[in-house]
Amino acid sequence: MAHALAHLAHSDVLTRAAAYARDYRRGNHPISPSASSAALRERFCLPLTDDGLPGARVIDELIAAAEPGLVGNTSPNFYAWVMGASDPVGVAADWLTSAWGQNAAIYQSSPAAATAEEAVEAWLLELLDLPRESSVGFVGGATMAAFVGLAAARGEVLRRGGYDIDAEGLQGAPKVHIFLSDDAHVTNYAALRQLGFGEANFHKLPSDDAGLLCPDDLAVAMGRVQGPKIVVAQAGHINSGGFEPLAEIAALARLHDAWMHVDGAFGLWARASTTRKHLAMGAELADSWSVDGHKWLQLPYESGFAIVRNKIAHQRAMQKSAGYLNAAEEDGRNPSAFTPGLSRRAQGFAAWAVLRRLGRNGVAALVDRHCDAASRLARRISRVGGLEVLNRMDLNQIVVGCHSLSNECWKITALAERLNAGRCVFVRTALWKGRTVLRLSVISQDSEARHVETLAELIEGIWPKIETEAENMGGWCQTNSNPSSLIGLHM
Repeated sequence: MAHALAHLAHSDVLTRAAAYARDYRRGNHPISPSASSAALRERFCLPLTDDGLPGARVIDELIAAAEPGLVGNTSPNFYAWVMGASDPVGVAADWLTSAWGQNAAIYQSSPAAATAEEAVEAWLLELLDLPRESSVGFVGGATMAAFVGLAAARGEVLRRGGYDIDAEGLQGAPKVHIFLSDDAHVTNYAALRQLGFGEANFHKLPSDDAGLLCPDDLAVAMGRVQGPKIVVAQAGHINSGGFEPLAEIAALARLHDAWMHVDGAFGLWARASTTRKHLAMGAELADSWSVDGHKWLQLPYESGFAIVRNKIAHQRAMQKSAGYLNAAEEDGRNPSAFTPGLSRRAQGFAAWAVLRRLGRNGVAALVDRHCDAASRLARRISRVGGLEVLNRMDLNQIVVGCHSLSNECWKITALAERLNAGRCVFVRTALWKGRTVLRLSVISQDSEARHVETLAELIEGIWPKIETEAENMGGWCQTNSNPSSLIGLHM
């Protein structure tokens, strides 16, 4: 009897969660958080009970506590960061992943999880047109993907120089020289620091207006030093969406026997498009690549791919063994051979489901639709007097500033806050190249032309009022970086 009641209770919990999730994904909820941090703490930071609570009540309380603090990044009108929107098929597969409760550590702990990853590995290499002998580690995102790729790089370039890091450790190792743009994504620096590198290892090359390094500068910098070398190149700059000349960088890397890693968190998906593949030409010449799944592939979070050309170097960097990690000759792919962790979620199921749904043409269409919509939006913004699109429109990223730098910080901040105040769209500013800019990313799954047209119309309606206010206030607004007090007056 007790078992039957427990089964009913579990069923009720799952039913409640599923019903709410269906309603939430219909877009019937605000795109912006409405609760203050204090209000959220009051809802979440409760005393721990002695005996617990019924599951259905807990789920209801979780929904009530979380909803006012949720950000609507599954909305097609979300432009704030490069996030993606969690494909419903991927979400459903992710629910099954949780229900199945598989541990994708070794083949024998979940043959299904291991085999799903094996299938996705082959599909990814085909979609991105990367060397088919490469291996793929399923990790939590592009940061950890960079960590894996650069860990393989660290071990390999030291071995080429006659140093065995596996035997000797990092202490006493030859200095590794790492070359990258001074505007490379922060995750690359984070991963490198986690691998034991510091400022003394970094050769930060000056970046151009798109945040990209120049191969001539790289050639000079690499020629000045001897010893093991790693180059980190960008395929899709986080602000401008720009691509470094990957083929030229690869040629320099080979000349210096260096390892080339490509940060392709979202930009590498251009290789899945027939119309934009040229942007990432030369990426196939690299030694490793970091790619996100939650961005353009629209997988649920905790999805990234560490791709390494040299499978042996990849496995050596991630090696782990123990007597209880059972293995048999007939086993399939061992997932933890390619990742830092051991016990982990079976990430391959959601990736398998989304790729099966989209197919090769579906992924290409998704990339093209977003890039076309971004170009359309950029053209509309460029026609707004006083505003300027600061980047070349190759991909899905738009950087917006003012024609005049006078009061730019105040005006761009005001524009973002007033757009958000209407609760129809969600945007964010960024600090880049010493300027406050409006940074728009068109990457949410359902975003298309009609959505960016709505955003363009809002900008066209709001901007003239901001220009007028700035003129009327004169120098005052140059020092006042908080336009929030004026939002209600002009919506």
